[in-house]
Amino acid sequence: MNSPQKQRRSSVTRRPVHGVLLLDKPIGLSSNQALQKAKWLLRAEKAGHTGTLDPLATGVLPLCFGAATKFSQLHLDADKTYIADVRLGVTTTTADAEGDVLETKPVPSVTQQVLDAVAAQFVGDIDQIPPMYSALKRDGKALYEYAREGITLERVPRRVHIFKLQLSLTDDSGVIKLYATCSKGTYIRTLGEDVGAALGCGAHLASLRRTQTGGFSLADDRVSHQSITLADLEAMSEEARIQALLPVHSLLPVVSTVTLASHDAGRFLSGVRLRGDQFDVTDGLLAVWGDEPHAFLGSAHTAGGELIPTRLLSPVEVSECLAQGAPHVAALH
Repeated sequence: MNSPQKQRRSSVTRRPVHGVLLLDKPIGLSSNQALQKAKWLLRAEKAGHTGTLDPLATGVLPLCFGAATKFSQLHLDADKTYIADVRLGVTTTTADAEGDVLETKPVPSVTQQVLDAVAAQFVGDIDQIPPMYSALKRDGKALYEYAREGITLERVPRRVHIFKLQLSLTDDSGVIKLYATCSKGTYIRTLGEDVGAALGCGAHLASLRRTQTGGFSLADDRVSHQSITLADLEAMSEEARIQALLPVHSLLPVVSTVTLASHDAGRFLSGVRLRGDQFDVTDGLLAVWGDEPHAFLGSAHTAGGELIPTRLLSPVEVSECLAQGAPHVAALH
C-alpha cells in the first residue's frame, strides 16, 4: 500500500516552470535525487542539471527548468572550483570517506613549504586515471557497477587542466585543506589521492564542497542571488520558489546581445536566418532579445553577415517566461 507521502507526490499537478535554481546540494543525495526533490517542490514539468556532484559532495548545483534545459550543455564544459578536506595516511576503495580502508601509513611531518612544492606539481595539464567508483561507462555499464562486483578494469588516462591548486595546513596534523579550480572532467578524489601519494603517505577525501561552476557560485554576486538549500526551498511559498529562480539566459556566458523588432523576432523564432549590416562585426555567442515585448528569444551566432539561430525558445515558452514575471525576463540584460 502506498504511503500518504507517495500518494501526495503522485497527485502533484505539474506546470510549466522556466529558469535556473542555484541549489546548495546537501550531503548524502545524488544530483538526480536533489533534482527530483526540487522539481517536485516547484511542480515543474521539465527539469535537468548541469553536471553531477557525488553524494558525498555538497555545494553549488545549477538546476535547469523548462526552457533552461536547452542551454544546460553550456555548463557541462564549465570550469569548477572546489574546497576539500584531505585525510592523510589512509587510502580507501572509493578515494573518499565512504569507501573501505585499503591501507594505512604514518603521516610525515608536513610543512607549508612542502605543500606548496607538491601543489606546484599538479598545476597545468595533468593526466588522471578515472576512479573505478565513477559514472563513466564501459560496454553500457557504469564503472562503479563493476567495482561493486569486485572487478577492476584498466582505464585510459584523461588529460585535465588544473588552473589553481592550493594546499594548506589545518589544526589537525592528519588533514590538509585543498582548494582547486579545474577544467571539466577533473576528479578531485583522484587529485586528493595523488597529493597523498606525492607526500608518501596516501590520502582520501574526508569532505568535498563545490563553490563555483562556470559563472555561478554559492554566493552569486553577479545576479544578487545566493544558492539555497532544499530545506530553504521547502520552507518557501510557491510564489517565493518561482522568484528564487534565475532567468533562462543566465546560463549563457557573458555575451553580446542583439535586440530584434517584433517582425524579425517572429522570423528568428521560426529558425529563419536574418541578414543585416549589424551582423557583420559580432563574433561568438549572442543572446537574442525581442523588442516588443522585451523577452529573451534564444542564442545565435553570426557568419557572413547573417544572424544564425543556435538554441531557440518556442513562442509558447517566451509567453510563459513573460507570464512568470519580470525577474525571469530582464535580469542580467
